[in-house]
Amino acid sequence: MSNKIIFTNNKLSVPNTIEIPYISGDGIGKEIWEASQPVFDAAIKKIYGVEKKIIWKKCLAGREAYDQTGEWMPEASLELIKAHLVAIKGPLETPVAGGIRSLNVLLRQTFDLFSCVRPIKWVEGVPSPVKNPQNVDMVIFRENTEDIYSGIEWKAGSEKSDELIKFLQDKMGTDTIRFPENCGIGIKPISIEGSRRIVTSAIKYAIKHNLPSVTIAHKGNIQKYTEGLFRDVGYQVAEETFKDQTFTWMQYEAIKKEEGIEKANNALENAQKSGKVIVKDCIADAFFQNSLLNPQDYSVVVTTNLNGDYISDALAAQVGGIGISPGGNINYLTGYAIFEATHGTAPTIAGQKKANPCALLLSGVMLFRYIGWNEVADSIENAIDISIKNKTVTADFNMPNAKIKDTFTFAEEIIKNL
Repeated sequence: MSNKIIFTNNKLSVPNTIEIPYISGDGIGKEIWEASQPVFDAAIKKIYGVEKKIIWKKCLAGREAYDQTGEWMPEASLELIKAHLVAIKGPLETPVAGGIRSLNVLLRQTFDLFSCVRPIKWVEGVPSPVKNPQNVDMVIFRENTEDIYSGIEWKAGSEKSDELIKFLQDKMGTDTIRFPENCGIGIKPISIEGSRRIVTSAIKYAIKHNLPSVTIAHKGNIQKYTEGLFRDVGYQVAEETFKDQTFTWMQYEAIKKEEGIEKANNALENAQKSGKVIVKDCIADAFFQNSLLNPQDYSVVVTTNLNGDYISDALAAQVGGIGISPGGNINYLTGYAIFEATHGTAPTIAGQKKANPCALLLSGVMLFRYIGWNEVADSIENAIDISIKNKTVTADFNMPNAKIKDTFTFAEEIIKNL
């Protein structure tokens, strides 16, 4: 019997014994993985006894792979993930100068992991720079494969940059490039298909988890044919694909124009009472302000790649920083998923047992929810919450009067609290 997860008919088939590849990562990655794996295994045993288990399969990538094979991401590693569908990883070093731009981007593009899913929720006791962090409870759906992360750009003064600028000026009538003689230039692709699938995933998530709203965060007021397209497609998906399960701000405005604000407000109220997901949009810069002033107004946020990068980290800061922020890169159409700690490699503290493993642990929580092992996910999440409430944490929490633990004794504390 196979130990591999299979994706058929838009559904995962998960055996009781699963092989899952892991990339420990660079810098602090090795430490946080070695601390996290025993937590995962203990939680599985706690919930399922010997009925279920995971066989963790080491997958070489990053500095360790380069030192051993001369490649940052060996083809064998990509094949291992391809064969097993689901993987988990720590932070990876990005090579400086030439070669691969980013190993994370490489993985996302190789497996077409178009949804970067980042849950942002405050845990009681975690220091926060905002007054009411308990109001911050959102899930970010960041489009993961398009936008400027496509890497279509040319260096200032290069032949290709000059050639493209000349084409834009001579053939396309562009006259707003201020300094064309010495200008780096890039291309920002945003497609109907790419926008449709990420918004569809976000709305499905909101419906499945009974969440009240989906907000399309965009910069369509300036970038009308890219970010504006993203917004328009988002509303189109809501009103056509999910017309019986959503009520959009566009519908509200149409009722308001035809029948007045009272009728529009009544329609919105009725939609909310009936459990429909309210789909609205917000200009990205306004969203940053609103997420500080009124975070309770947002639940699921779907956005383009660059906006999502900014928004995810900014919201993470409100609940304690990316050191405790998990992430999942998912293709809901093929089943491929790679869960990851969202922080960097932190080389200055590598090997010192100071690293906080929570981002990787919570990424494991996301993985367990993805494969349907929800009780294991709940067990780990609750154990982390208890440890933090008891002020038994790693030093980076900066918590007054805390009992400071190193990476491994903190993980042991979490195991005690399972």
